[in-house]
Amino acid sequence: MNREILKQIDKEKVFAIIPARSGSKGVKDKNIRLLNGYPMIAYTIAAASLSKRIDRIIVSTDSERYAKIAREYGAETPFLRPAEMAADNSTDFEFMEHAINWLYENGETVPEYWVHLRPTNPLRNYEIIDKAIQAIISDNNADSLRSAHLADVSPFKWFLLDDSGYYRTFTGISLDEANKPRQAFPDVYIPDGYVDVLRTSYIVKNDLIHGRNMIAFRSPESVDVDNIRDFAELERLVPKYQNEVVEYLKRRGTKAV
Repeated sequence: MNREILKQIDKEKVFAIIPARSGSKGVKDKNIRLLNGYPMIAYTIAAASLSKRIDRIIVSTDSERYAKIAREYGAETPFLRPAEMAADNSTDFEFMEHAINWLYENGETVPEYWVHLRPTNPLRNYEIIDKAIQAIISDNNADSLRSAHLADVSPFKWFLLDDSGYYRTFTGISLDEANKPRQAFPDVYIPDGYVDVLRTSYIVKNDLIHGRNMIAFRSPESVDVDNIRDFAELERLVPKYQNEVVEYLKRRGTKAV
């Protein structure tokens, strides 16, 4: 990336970026699918709006329809993401690079911190988002922060299938070692998309988004929508779920999709 961007970074600014491409196949239009009366993306915009640390909320989408919905719930959509950066195999680096370059090329403030909030994980507590932001601001050695929760099943006990039809461990331990009790293995954490925080300066210098010094941020276990079963689980949970995000949406009212 262009190193001149480094001169335009505001070290104090924190922007949220919510990626919402329109081409989902597992659950059609999942990012705007109605969940208890609101588009799913609205929950993430609400959590970012309630944050005490986020200065600006940007939705990166390839769809004008998605952009309109995002604006109705309080986000900004200063650009549309190119279709080639919103494909099934597109990476997080691509939409981050696009957002940073767009701000720089249009003479706008480029923040040092990006709070990456995936709309597929809608039931967040904004105070946990703010704790994550503070954690990376307080750690000058950190390249990034990612949230994860403790796995209840150890992958040290899992198998791969080799070409001969035999099981092998993918950790390199023997099959007999893999048969030890779960308590014999170290804790393993599952990244969950609850909240990630990225540094523009690291991205620009390295053409990477996470780096080696990633803060391990413990988050509560939550539902991240990957298929229709996940969405059905959310439909069961949300009517019983009461927090500031849900109340914020109730105050704003339902919008047509």
